[in-house]
Amino acid sequence: MVAQNIAFGIVAAIMVWGALRVGTVNNVVHAALWLVLVLAGAAAQYVILAAEFIAITQVLVYVGAVMVLVLIVVMMLDINLDRMREGCWRNLPVALLVGGVVVGDLALVIWSRLDRPLPPLDA
Repeated sequence: MVAQNIAFGIVAAIMVWGALRVGTVNNVVHAALWLVLVLAGAAAQYVILAAEFIAITQVLVYVGAVMVLVLIVVMMLDINLDRMREGCWRNLPVALLVGGVVVGDLALVIWSRLDRPLPPLDA
């Protein structure tokens, strides 16, 4: 049980790192590859939780089909990224406000659950 929790945490940390890289890399194809890592991590989480059918469905549907479709569409479009980035800093205050609201909401949810014990897991 402890090893399962440790493995879950390690995979979750890899998924968070991959998700951060999806938003921070400059190349769209690299972002799609980082997204493949995140989706594969979700499948690994399902395997850790003993939901093998959902894990293989995750790999086949999302990692296989959807990411191939995304890569084909990205490569077919001729996106001018420099023109898209021109007004990016103008949206920073709104992005910080929305991000702060989301983090605050998540903190309130976690804070409200701290005094209640977790329900027992029935195996």
